[in-house]
Amino acid sequence: MPISDRIGPHLPALRRYARALTGTQSSGDAYVAATLETILIDPSVMPEGEDDKAKLFGLLSRIISSLPVSMSRRAGAIAPGREAPFDLSGVPPLGRQALLLATVEGFSVERTAEILEAETIAIRALLDAAFAEIAAQAQTGIMIIEDEPLIALDLAHMVNGMGHRVTGIARTQAEAEMLWSDSRPGLVLADVRLADGSSGIDAVNTILSRTDIPVIFITAYPERLLTGERPEPAFLVSKPFNPEQVKVLINQALLFTPQARAAA
Repeated sequence: MPISDRIGPHLPALRRYARALTGTQSSGDAYVAATLETILIDPSVMPEGEDDKAKLFGLLSRIISSLPVSMSRRAGAIAPGREAPFDLSGVPPLGRQALLLATVEGFSVERTAEILEAETIAIRALLDAAFAEIAAQAQTGIMIIEDEPLIALDLAHMVNGMGHRVTGIARTQAEAEMLWSDSRPGLVLADVRLADGSSGIDAVNTILSRTDIPVIFITAYPERLLTGERPEPAFLVSKPFNPEQVKVLINQALLFTPQARAAA
């Protein structure tokens, strides 16, 4: 397959990433152009049979690391076609790259480390710092719907560590609906099967009938949600879960809240 056909589908995402990183369309496109010129001169930098998107982003990252990157004070992680209202100018350049790759572009922490040619542990540290920067600007209350005490405590510890606050932990559908009414959180982490046999899905549906907030399902029963028979959740984590993945999804969900879209 010609290289142009292999990289063409990934160019919109590459431009979005470069724009978010540099803060302007012109600067971002200059880096993308340099990336394409490199491929034109030496096609071997894009070997066949590998992850074309990851290779393309890795090449762009190498070019960025060899050239100075200035960042607009208005720049930040963006949803497709929109700028998010977070100022990430205080985050080091490598941290901004890691954040954008993991949240907006959806790469795993491990793949992000490969793209940036860094150790996974270093990327996790950079992501934690970047998440803390976002949390400082967008602290919110997070409600946990989970009937397993140890998992609930782990999630609560993680949420607090990110700079957010836990508005409460509900073990049943009735508790969840009451807790939401009393605390009005900005985000919900929800299990599917609850302590008394009630449904976290029903609890979430009741909440979403009254407000528009992001929900992340964390469940050992993803097949109950991924049926193809009804609208499926945008954010879904299977148990046992990776804490880094949950952190990424929390920040990604907050980037796409109605408030964030309105601010953008």
